[in-house]
Amino acid sequence: MVIVKPKKYLGQHFLKDENIASKIADSLLNKDDDLVIEIGPGTGVLTKYLLSQHTNFLAFDIDKESIDFLVSNYPDHAAKFVFQDYLHYTLEKNISMIGNFPYNISSQLFFKIWDDRSQVKEVVCMVQKEVADRICADYGNKTYGILSVLLQTFYDIEYLFKVPPGVFNPPPKVQSAVIRLVRNDVTQLGCDEQLFKRIVKAGFGKRRKTLRNTLKDLNLSGLESEESLLSKRAEQLSADDFVKLTTLASN
Repeated sequence: MVIVKPKKYLGQHFLKDENIASKIADSLLNKDDDLVIEIGPGTGVLTKYLLSQHTNFLAFDIDKESIDFLVSNYPDHAAKFVFQDYLHYTLEKNISMIGNFPYNISSQLFFKIWDDRSQVKEVVCMVQKEVADRICADYGNKTYGILSVLLQTFYDIEYLFKVPPGVFNPPPKVQSAVIRLVRNDVTQLGCDEQLFKRIVKAGFGKRRKTLRNTLKDLNLSGLESEESLLSKRAEQLSADDFVKLTTLASN
């Protein structure tokens, strides 16, 4: 019998509450034939609900114990369990993503989602509550940050519900929350989107300083005349403001 032990170095906290697992699975709006990908299936508490609801399904994990456990418990679905790092997976079709994101790579996963935004149509995920708060935050809020700006440009984001530590093995030292991201109708920002990403990241690099100071190392001469925005801190700018800065910087 395969036993899966949670590994601290992988940031694993296995969900053990069936009701919450069912609730997360039901939060996925995708009812068509798009591929559903689960990140970090662990002991498969969420996986079994996804297998029953979606025929076009893959689960990615870099924990060999987890993959072996799933294969042994669901042998008819063995080909759907992928021993691979999703961060290095190249998407070839539209997908919906779901999972209890490992705490130590959640930010990396969200950056990949942004990079793959033309193909990632929906995301339902459980993350640390502070990460969920940051992603959902409006500008002017102190929790507003890089992921808030990037993700809100291309996704409609909804804070679904909180999850207490006691439903995990081992219990994390923080609260968790489930959020849903649904791709909006924005196809392009009307500016250099990679430069936009650089400006957003640089702007929040030293968030207590004004943008005039945080962006000076980028040597963006086109911004010299934009006094009103450069005198503000990054958290005070909307996504549209960052698009405006990027457009000016490109001139």
